[in-house]
Amino acid sequence: MAVRFLVVDDASFIRDMVKKQLRDRIPGAEVFDANDGNRAIAQLKKQRIDVILSDWEMPGMSGEELLRWVRSNDTYKDTPFIMVTSRGDKSFVIQAIQAGVSDFITKPFTSDELTKKTIKQLVKIGKSPRDAIKSAASGDRVAFASVDVLTGGAEKKVEAPAPKAPAKKTARAKAQLRFARVTCPCVLTDMSLQSVAGLMQRQDSLPVLFEQAAVDIEIGEEVARLNGYLHSIAAGENKVDTSIIKFTVRFVDNDPDKFEALSRFIAKNR
Repeated sequence: MAVRFLVVDDASFIRDMVKKQLRDRIPGAEVFDANDGNRAIAQLKKQRIDVILSDWEMPGMSGEELLRWVRSNDTYKDTPFIMVTSRGDKSFVIQAIQAGVSDFITKPFTSDELTKKTIKQLVKIGKSPRDAIKSAASGDRVAFASVDVLTGGAEKKVEAPAPKAPAKKTARAKAQLRFARVTCPCVLTDMSLQSVAGLMQRQDSLPVLFEQAAVDIEIGEEVARLNGYLHSIAAGENKVDTSIIKFTVRFVDNDPDKFEALSRFIAKNR
């Protein structure tokens, strides 16, 4: 019998990526999607869903509100619910556990992480076919195959010191840039409601165009966590051994609360 998944995220880029990986790695998977909690509930009422993968921060009905609805519904009270989020602070984790979350996947993530977390939940409900794990056990990476070719398949987190911007550039905010295989501080040299541009320290494992990314921007005492993809990447200096990398990340979020804080910050620093 086919396994049915529901993918909920207000960013179509994330939904499409997750849907593709589920279909590629789990034979016979049927994948439905929704861009917010209300539409997710409508999907849940149409057909029986085996596993739900949902973003936490969404406009309208949030992931937490959806989770609480699921846990209060007799049909879905025991259904695996995997939270896909860019947040990882302790208070958030406690809040999600109290609401009844089954597991977490932190953005940005690799296809292996997605597959292993999903298969783990399928095993718990007895719906994991023996051949479902096409490549998770072997460590093969499909979601970011282009990344593996360029980076040698390295999967490591690199904590590097924040680079110093050239004198003619002025950083407008402290930030952290997170990809699936590298995390580092960065300085932002330009911001808008559609994208951010900045500088980061060169790493052994570099991200590639269109790889999903998360940007954590310190805005006063707040931290805006914005999801997007790498729109451009280039050397920061005119030499082959440059230690500075220039980047642009375009946002895919549609959360008005996130952009309200960001718009205030941009207006203040013009």
